Amino acid sequence: MPPLDAPAATTKQARYRSEINQLFTADHAAHNWYRFVLSFPPHLVREYLQRFGVTSEHRVLDPFCGTGTTVVECKKLGIPSVGVEANPMAHFAGQVKVDWCPDPDRLLAHATQVAEATIAELDRAIATECLRSLNSEQEKLILKNSISPLPLHKTLVLLDHLQQQADASFSDHERLALAQSVVNTISNLHFGPEVGVGRAKLDAPVVDVWLAAIATIASDLRELGQSPPVEAIVHHADSRQLLSVLEPQSIDAVITSPPYPNEKDYTRTTRLESVLLGFIKDKADLRSLKQGLVRSNTRNVYTVDDDDRWVAEQPEVQRIANEIEARRIALGKTSGFERLYARATRLYFGGMARHLAELRQILRPGAQLAYVVGDQASYLRVMIRTGQILADIARSLGYEVVAIDLFRTRLATATNEQMREEVVVLRWRG
Repeated sequence: MPPLDAPAATTKQARYRSEINQLFTADHAAHNWYRFVLSFPPHLVREYLQRFGVTSEHRVLDPFCGTGTTVVECKKLGIPSVGVEANPMAHFAGQVKVDWCPDPDRLLAHATQVAEATIAELDRAIATECLRSLNSEQEKLILKNSISPLPLHKTLVLLDHLQQQADASFSDHERLALAQSVVNTISNLHFGPEVGVGRAKLDAPVVDVWLAAIATIASDLRELGQSPPVEAIVHHADSRQLLSVLEPQSIDAVITSPPYPNEKDYTRTTRLESVLLGFIKDKADLRSLKQGLVRSNTRNVYTVDDDDRWVAEQPEVQRIANEIEARRIALGKTSGFERLYARATRLYFGGMARHLAELRQILRPGAQLAYVVGDQASYLRVMIRTGQILADIARSLGYEVVAIDLFRTRLATATNEQMREEVVVLRWRG
């Protein structure tokens, strides 16, 4: 079946406007407390909520919740929502971003007390050149030179005082503000779009940056805290096991962006803050995290994985996997990662099929779904038309494929080709 395209005007706009994925200034409140660099934008959520006719009488699910774009936007609009996210750092962020209960003035006052205690200790410690650091297990988990010694020391001292003076009313918001500050200002990380390490910052105004982030959250809470209460829940769970956290026939609409099939390790994007906040303490924690994710890259493929059985009869998935393996052999590529490319492709689409199969029990009859996905050519430059394949899998599971809308295009760094990002629109008739 040929791709279903959006109307010409929408297609042209999506094709030539890279800024279409950017966060509008008016959307910053809560969304910008902590956000993946490649998160899909709130205005896209609004577009599909309106298109689906979703109101406060419905319930929306994001089964690949990330840092909470869908649930935050639904809460702003007074629409009940629930998210599911396997990455503990992203789950934490999503939870905090829909918690608008803290009193902003008390939050600021408490953060100021913590800052003063931190500064007092920093003045003493720096004078004696006694700097704190991560332990050896933690060092192995993060990208080398992710953060310089002095900024790291200041961050660890601040974290220690946040723990010593913890107030349950504010603790999560204060820790999220630090995570956001570490990623955006304090560390040496850069995103373009892959996470990497840039020029070392020998020092950083850790406490001042954190307090500025707290002030932003407090300002947002003054506005958001006036909103009527509405359900907004984020579960820490595997999107392939939704019945463990959701009731049957409880969802009217799905708006989400799952991982794409590529060689990007999504856990690296949040690694530094995950280690600093204690969500990942050692390699066992990291392995457990990766096992809870859809297999979108070779770094989270394990011997026991069997999601590929879900697409054993999907001809296009098998064709692509076979082409990747044939290309690998022809090019003489023999590394462990390269040998896993074909299997990772089957496991990815198998994981998505398993997710869609389980989701059927959660959906109410007539539920409408929007999946933001992108084409990929990461595996030896073999083109993977993700949206079209996902639509074919959904159709085989009983979903109606309504449309495949072009959201935008992006330039592939390896091939200079324009890659499509699309919204696969489905309906579950029940």
